Amino acid sequence: MTREPRRAVATSSERGFVIVAVLWILVALSALATIFSVYLSNSAQALAVTDAGLQTEALVSASLELTTYQLLLAGDKARPAQGSFRFRLDNAEVLVAFTSEAGRVDLNFASKEMLANLFAVLGADEKVANEAADRIVGWRTRPKANAANEEEALYGAAGLTYSPRQSFFTHVNELSLVLGVPPELVDRALPFVTVFSGSPNVDVLIAPPEVIAALPGMTPAVLNDFLNQRPALSGDQSAIAAALGPAQANATVPKSKSFRVLTTLSFDNGRRTSSEVVIALGEDKNPYHVLSWQDDVEAGHRPRKLASG
Repeated sequence: MTREPRRAVATSSERGFVIVAVLWILVALSALATIFSVYLSNSAQALAVTDAGLQTEALVSASLELTTYQLLLAGDKARPAQGSFRFRLDNAEVLVAFTSEAGRVDLNFASKEMLANLFAVLGADEKVANEAADRIVGWRTRPKANAANEEEALYGAAGLTYSPRQSFFTHVNELSLVLGVPPELVDRALPFVTVFSGSPNVDVLIAPPEVIAALPGMTPAVLNDFLNQRPALSGDQSAIAAALGPAQANATVPKSKSFRVLTTLSFDNGRRTSSEVVIALGEDKNPYHVLSWQDDVEAGHRPRKLASG
């Protein structure tokens, strides 16, 4: 007679346990569903970023190939030192601007005077400008055999844990490692220097005003006159020399096979990005090869007021 209630109590208890277990399973499943949803969302975002990166790289590569085609098609003599074009591909508007590296000051070949002048134009005082130019020459110059390495000693005395390369710069960012060049001066100089020109001279027909102002012998009056005349000048060296006067020594129209290509992508979804790539023209089998590639750059730099003097 007493067994029936016990069974009823046991059955009720078991049912309660089952309900609690089911609730825990539902909570666990809900947590798993949430985790899986977050995982899918993150994966989708990662795939979207990767897809955008691949698309950007493909479009920039297309711009390099089209630039190379135009430059090689023109031939060595008629090759333009700068130019631009646009095209549309893969839901994006592509604007391409290319410029010869000969319009920049080459850290490996420019004279000490020209380097010092450039830093002065960019706002450095005479002492800092001359010191920076000295140290750049020291960085790129091989030490003399059987002689004390004075340049290396300067870095040691300054407490630096590295020595000067004492060979050619391989990238303009190495300028930040050169003793005596303040970081703010490095930032100002980067838009005007290169390591890919291979010439001590600059192409004054395409060089920015800051670079022309750095030419040894240049004066503010001559600079202003030249900039006014430049749009009408051709590649005639005698006409350029006449326009530059005493500053003509380092002003030629050197032909360079290295070009800086700025590609600006404007996608239909509103995304916009720019990439700057330096290429060197090659031969038929290898029309070009990449010397430097930087994504997410600003399209150009703001004009800087020239230092008076």
